Amino acid sequence: MKLIRLGLIVASALSAAGCISTQAVNASKDRLNQAARAVVGTSLIGARGATPADQDKIDETVAGLCGARAWTQSECARHDAARQ
Repeated sequence: MKLIRLGLIVASALSAAGCISTQAVNASKDRLNQAARAVVGTSLIGARGATPADQDKIDETVAGLCGARAWTQSECARHDAARQ
């Protein structure tokens, strides 16, 4: 009986501590937009793939998508294979 009571007290204390220490997160549209731009970047704007500079912009964008794991490993490998 004492162990059950102790367990309930510990569980309650941990729950209260978790609720108190958790910080609120802003998930507004602007914030999500900023996060997406940080992952993907803005290098792709205006790139058509016609010049080496354009291809560099495309590669930089793909690197962001692969680094953030927004693309699967097979998609990243397919881009790398097509690039060579």
